[in-house]
Amino acid sequence: MSAVPQGYELREGADARAAHAYLTQSYWSPGIAFETVEKALANSLCVSALHDGAQVGMARVITDRATFAYLADVYVLDGHGGKGLAKAMVGYLQEHPELQGLRRWMLATRDAHGLYDAMGWQPLADPDIFMPRPFPDIYA
Repeated sequence: MSAVPQGYELREGADARAAHAYLTQSYWSPGIAFETVEKALANSLCVSALHDGAQVGMARVITDRATFAYLADVYVLDGHGGKGLAKAMVGYLQEHPELQGLRRWMLATRDAHGLYDAMGWQPLADPDIFMPRPFPDIYA
């Protein structure tokens, strides 16, 4: 697992209010309802990065804990980035005992390819076999 920067700690779980405050302003879920975030967190395996007891980052995995995991909602607040927190949170989840032996992990990112490349993630080898069913304006 990646080292947690000095002055920070990782904790399993997430503060729904803190997550909602970030996610509602993110490029991937603008306007998302608090109830949706709360339900998503309750049905996922989450890890938070804390600084002085406050949540400054989060990552979550949607999984059946047997064959598949989808990494989502990885973020670090401004002022805390560039210290390795995202790498530490993703590493924590990748090494989590309940997520070993899975056949496939997936994620979607617009701007963090370098982070994930360095952690063993790869572009789709055969993108023609994957088919999304998107609802891009669901939170509008």
